[in-house]
Amino acid sequence: MKKEAIIAIFDLVVLALGFVQAATSSPSGQRYEEGETVPLYVNKSVLSTIRGEELAAEGRDSAASDSEFRVLSVLCSYILDRRFPMFERVICEFLIRRGDIETYRYFDLPFCTPDHVKEKKETLGEVLNGDRSVSAPFKLEFLVNKEYEVVCKKTLSKVEVARFRTAVIQDYYFQMYYDDLPLWGFIGRTDMEAGDPSEYKYLLHKHIIFEIFYNKDRVIEIHSWTDRNSVADLTEDKELDLQFTYTAKYTDDEESAKDEEETGWKYIHGDVFRFPEHKSLFAAAVGSGVQLFTLTMFIFILALVGVFYPYNRGALLTALVVIYALRSGIAGYTATSFYCQLEGTNLVRNLLLTGCLFCGPLFLTFCFLNTVAIVYTATAALPFGMILVIVLMWTLVASPLLILGGIAGKNSKAEFQAPCGTTKFPREIQPLPWYRGTIPQMAMAGFLPFSAICSELYYIFASVWGHRSYTIYGILFIVFIILLIVTAFVTVALTYFQLAAEDHNWWWRSFLCGGSTGLYIYGYCLYHYYACSDMSGFMQTSFFFGYMACICYGVFLVLGTVGFCAALLFIRHIYRSIKCE
Repeated sequence: MKKEAIIAIFDLVVLALGFVQAATSSPSGQRYEEGETVPLYVNKSVLSTIRGEELAAEGRDSAASDSEFRVLSVLCSYILDRRFPMFERVICEFLIRRGDIETYRYFDLPFCTPDHVKEKKETLGEVLNGDRSVSAPFKLEFLVNKEYEVVCKKTLSKVEVARFRTAVIQDYYFQMYYDDLPLWGFIGRTDMEAGDPSEYKYLLHKHIIFEIFYNKDRVIEIHSWTDRNSVADLTEDKELDLQFTYTAKYTDDEESAKDEEETGWKYIHGDVFRFPEHKSLFAAAVGSGVQLFTLTMFIFILALVGVFYPYNRGALLTALVVIYALRSGIAGYTATSFYCQLEGTNLVRNLLLTGCLFCGPLFLTFCFLNTVAIVYTATAALPFGMILVIVLMWTLVASPLLILGGIAGKNSKAEFQAPCGTTKFPREIQPLPWYRGTIPQMAMAGFLPFSAICSELYYIFASVWGHRSYTIYGILFIVFIILLIVTAFVTVALTYFQLAAEDHNWWWRSFLCGGSTGLYIYGYCLYHYYACSDMSGFMQTSFFFGYMACICYGVFLVLGTVGFCAALLFIRHIYRSIKCE
């Protein structure tokens, strides 16, 4: 037993040492002092999945992808005038054959060998992966441009020519690691212009070009590719005199960025803050959404403190009516203030739209359904006295607060914060594919938020339209927060894609995409009605779909406001980071 325990402890120590070595061996992402070396590795070659013959069968040139290979190096720090060594990792020459992977050391092929080949100490995982890192013959000094720097001159024997030709025929390629960031390149290519396989030419690449982008003392990006004109013909078995060379070019990233033509979302910075059409209606929708959002938050607070316990009948509906009336001031302030920021002038119309945008459809639906209940002599029909109380509450409480909020919003004199100016004439929007239209985007935007809440909808519907009591308000509040977060992120993502397509009409699109979850919930009503309930008859059907339409409309306004606000914050942030004339 003791022996087994000792063996187990020994295995754990060995494993821990392996992890420590793996965690400390990679210098990638570190900063370097002057004179400190920054390792560059060439990793093993990686197996390609398509052979040249298969490409030719598809009508494609196998050399189309081997003329250029790139790597992106990020956050490698260098001090001026300091040489940073390159290591060449095992050339990963891989044979493209059905399932066969063969890797060899880089210098197993007769490349130029430096005077002192330095081997990198590999971790256990790297050794198991077949990595064998060795120093490279290329020498790159920071900010030192080189043109056709000679690596070496050598004469290949017939055997060495045959080995290179075999590697080219079998599509071998190497993989380098520049500060642990990979780049790949084929050793050579097959010239198939002759058409007849017996007349193919096998060419070896002799020249590599490195283009390095820097910012002050940082190398931030590196591109590398082979020169298609600098090749050696390996077709025949004969001795061959070769000269391997490379080129290094340094480019200031800040200057190159200034020279680049603005495209995508940067290109429309003069139109992105152009105010939307129907400004009054848009401001009223945002104001109504804010009012319903604050109403929802107050209801959740009351529920979490235990006001809506199961036997406190009617407390929820009473709270909804009273708090909605008291929140009218917030709707008036938000709508009018935002409308003034959008340079609107018809404040009376804006206040009327804000007061009627949600209450209007709700009142018409109530009048119709109450009439149906009266015809059926059902108790769901409200008596005249209760209707009068609701009307007086809307007239004497909600409307005055709405007006006071509008006056406060007008006097706030807030200005719209736009990081970029707006051009005099709008830029023309190019035709976009059908799936970038408003309706397909709404369909995509509403699916993910709805999927986050669909499991909870069953219990809510069973409580509202059934006989079950809903008491887990804490879980419901968490689901609501998740719904808000998912809606915000999805709307921001779709808005970014829209701007990247140079479409600057994002105002209404962000609102509609954010609120599209309400349409999915109304679609769920159809499923619940036919699959989960026993409702039937005109009265039950009209009450269910009528009041659920009002609820889903309210959800549409709330989530539309959330989506628009998230998109507005995001757009302000990204355009604040660029210099706009």
